[in-house]
Amino acid sequence: MSGLTTHALDLVSGGPAADMRVAFYAEADGSYRLRMTVATNAEGRTDAPLLDAAAMAVGRYQLVFHMGEYFAARGVALPSPRFFDQVVVRFAIADARQHYHVPILVAPWGYTTYRGT
Repeated sequence: MSGLTTHALDLVSGGPAADMRVAFYAEADGSYRLRMTVATNAEGRTDAPLLDAAAMAVGRYQLVFHMGEYFAARGVALPSPRFFDQVVVRFAIADARQHYHVPILVAPWGYTTYRGT
């Protein structure tokens, strides 16, 4: 089953990063254009895929995780300006028949991401 999904996990709380704002962009004509902005649910996932099977297309994409805003809303003491405020993850879909999952593990001072299944 093809599609594009994401999942955010919070290292500070040890659980899902609920209510994190995520902006999704697609590249067109050399620039990234906003497709949608969503918030993660109680499980740290979006309620629906960012791209379902019908919308999957070969191309370049970008996710922007609003990590600084997320931690500030939870009362985590952050410097000004924030060390990591928005995390930009650029990636490409090479085979629109496959499923692409982009999870992110976040803390105020670091993050990691990869292509999951």
